[in-house]
Amino acid sequence: MTQVPVLLIVDDDVGFVRAAAEIARALGFEVVIAGSLAQARLRLREHAFDVALVDLSLPDGSGLELLEHLDLGGRTQVILITGHPTVESALKAMHLPIVDYVVKPMQVATFRQLLQTASSRQPASDPPPCEPWHGIAGPSPAMDALRRQVRRVAPTDASVFIEGESGVGKELVAAAIHAESARPGSFVAFNCGAVPADLLTSQLFGHERGSFTGAAARHVGLFEQAQGGTLFLDEIGEMPVHLQVHLLRALETRHVRRVGGNEDIALDVRIVSATNRPHGDAIAAGRLREDLYYRLAEFPMTVPPLRERPMDILPIAQLLLERLNRRCGTRRVLTREGADRLQRYRWPGNVRELKNIIQRAYILADGDLITPGLPVEDMGPSAETASSITFVVGTPLHEIERRMLFKTLAYFDNNKAKAAQVLGIATKTLYNRLNSYQAEPAATPSLDDSGEAGAMEDTDGECA
Repeated sequence: MTQVPVLLIVDDDVGFVRAAAEIARALGFEVVIAGSLAQARLRLREHAFDVALVDLSLPDGSGLELLEHLDLGGRTQVILITGHPTVESALKAMHLPIVDYVVKPMQVATFRQLLQTASSRQPASDPPPCEPWHGIAGPSPAMDALRRQVRRVAPTDASVFIEGESGVGKELVAAAIHAESARPGSFVAFNCGAVPADLLTSQLFGHERGSFTGAAARHVGLFEQAQGGTLFLDEIGEMPVHLQVHLLRALETRHVRRVGGNEDIALDVRIVSATNRPHGDAIAAGRLREDLYYRLAEFPMTVPPLRERPMDILPIAQLLLERLNRRCGTRRVLTREGADRLQRYRWPGNVRELKNIIQRAYILADGDLITPGLPVEDMGPSAETASSITFVVGTPLHEIERRMLFKTLAYFDNNKAKAAQVLGIATKTLYNRLNSYQAEPAATPSLDDSGEAGAMEDTDGECA
């Protein structure tokens, strides 16, 4: 549930205070008022504030004296205001972490913009706890389903074929399968596209001393290194097709022979492979043998991209930030604006890109509030998926609420208790909303304020 921002107004001008409070409440702020420094200090002992509007000229001193009691650089964003500006106060304000220094009379539009800016810089609401399981994080139903699949397949000897875009964590899934399998051998990971083709055979199967120029000693291949354990072959589609024949034979016979050797070595190795492209495309393009795919994909799995499970973005970001805080002894948090940016981004690089963005923002942060910078060209609303919903600017609030409720219900298979929980409302409230929607008459054209006819379109379309 979104936390209501709290504004402290410290000013003895009654007319100004009333007007400012009315504007702030209209923007969704809870407002607390103090007419003097003494009252303000008392309020600060009673409440925590997101924004403070402080007049420099107060009956019992300067508003600047109050700043030492505020959480500057942390939760509280400060706007200084005065009807009697001086060079000295302006110079002091320049060296303080404040939102702005404003001279009365202040325009309504200016005040609204200042409040919105200050509100966006305050800490974001804490996302649901995100405890990683074997490194796999994310509370979304898609990741819950993935974890269940790992638990089911891990105790078996089935070969697992994992599809997913770069950066989604395919190697983490493979490592989790090994960890849950209780196999006594090692987990060995190998990227098939990272080694020249002429060395792949030696890397996989090993070689005997003198078997080729430069083979000064015997080399134990990856299959033998993973004996009794799991061999993870990443980017399997990058392996040359003529070598895929040798791999297929090794998998079918459960034996390998080192290059230059004359002895077959029996294997007890679990194979997990992965690709960042759809296997059908790789087979059609001739990069992956179809018979090898069916040998590798006794149990196929897919790791969904981050943009298809948006409810995972903030929990994972928070987890990454907490790790940095623990490592460096800090308490940095995301701002609301930063959290909003993360959720609106398309994440072409998935979790790997999210990790890099959080780390960069952490390094560049001046204080405890972090607002990550993201590529502008990739920002903006994304296409709807099964777990996301897109609105056009200007959509009526009641329509946004209605669509959000029905989309959430559909996502959780009409489980009303679960839908109410994630929406932050009581189950009774959800039932009341559903009853009110069923009682509404069909939408009919009406005149808006401009006198033009308009109709509401029902767009409950199908959308990680």
